Amino acid sequence: MPLKMPFNKQIILPAVVLGSSLLCSTWAVASAPIVVSDKAKQLAQQHILIDTHIDVPYRLNNKWEDVTQATQGGDFDYPRARQGGLNAPFMSIYVPASLDKSAESTALADKLIDYVEAIVGRAPDKFAIATSTADIEAQFKQGLISLPMGMENGSPIQGDLANLKHFYQRGIRYITLAHSQSNHISDSSYDLRRQWKGLSPFGKELVVEMNKIGILVDISHVSDDAFFQAVEISKVPVIASHSSLRSYTPGFERNMSDDMLKTLAKNGGVIQINFGSTFVSKGARAWSDLFTSKRKVVEDQAGKDSEQAKAFAKAYTEENPLPYATLETVLDHIDHVVKLIGIDYVGIGSDYDGVGDTLPVGLKDVSSYPNLIQGLLDRGYSDADIIKIMGGNLLRVWKATEDYAASH
Repeated sequence: MPLKMPFNKQIILPAVVLGSSLLCSTWAVASAPIVVSDKAKQLAQQHILIDTHIDVPYRLNNKWEDVTQATQGGDFDYPRARQGGLNAPFMSIYVPASLDKSAESTALADKLIDYVEAIVGRAPDKFAIATSTADIEAQFKQGLISLPMGMENGSPIQGDLANLKHFYQRGIRYITLAHSQSNHISDSSYDLRRQWKGLSPFGKELVVEMNKIGILVDISHVSDDAFFQAVEISKVPVIASHSSLRSYTPGFERNMSDDMLKTLAKNGGVIQINFGSTFVSKGARAWSDLFTSKRKVVEDQAGKDSEQAKAFAKAYTEENPLPYATLETVLDHIDHVVKLIGIDYVGIGSDYDGVGDTLPVGLKDVSSYPNLIQGLLDRGYSDADIIKIMGGNLLRVWKATEDYAASH
């Protein structure tokens, strides 16, 4: 089975691992039919379903596909989105951390926004750019799939608030302050160098200006200190656009701790649960950590792109397949948030097209949301609660940001 993505945005697994035929056969063996009721399908189709993180633009930057039609690769295209009831996927304008402090960073962000506009240009009867909650609601009534945009990694801002205004005008409605490395805005949860001990002086200024202009502050990827500082500074609720829970992945700072969740609730924000197996499963996380450490030894000796490193990865994954998470694992994360802080603070941020072939059994692409909704029904969630998880909570936070900006 071919690799879904030609890149590994989250720095979890190399392509040779994600493309392992043994891993794919493990998926096939582990998969069990999920019986989806008419009610689950109706909930998916009749209400606004927002996913705050789908990496279609960077996928297209690597290999162009017309996602207005059915595609062979990737996790997203129009027919599958329609099947899944997805009508408001945030297109992630992802800029690699390696481009920080370069003009190429800003140029790539503009290029990826061009791709989103090109999708709409190809099929204006199917898609529409959305820059407000009003757009989402109106386009839903028109039967269009809205394409709001969020910038993953604030690197393209380049320390210049004029760039913030530029990207707002181009449609960006959230900014993930950092990615896999500390940048000029914030420390990263992945980066041991904590040069700012949270947010930089400019990062603190940026949060204030994002509030004023109407761009959501996204704290996925940032260090714990940066999270708490951003919440303290922000006058409106913040979001975690694609994060999961540290209680299920001890030691993985990329996910949120219970203390952070409690702070998020006091702020009025929302955590959008990431579906990637290594984000939601302790076993998959441990597998990834062990593989990465063993691979690094080989890479340090023979080189990152050496034949030895490739051979090691292939042999290791054939002998030790990735233990995929399941739909139930993702539901456990939602349950934990609801039990700890309430139904009003959780949503969906799958990271489709961003975590390669690490997606859980039962949630392999954007056609799978009815499976999630059925799981919620099976666990006793009411229709009203499910509608909040599907998009109501995110719309509440976004509207609060719009209202604040309108008054400042």
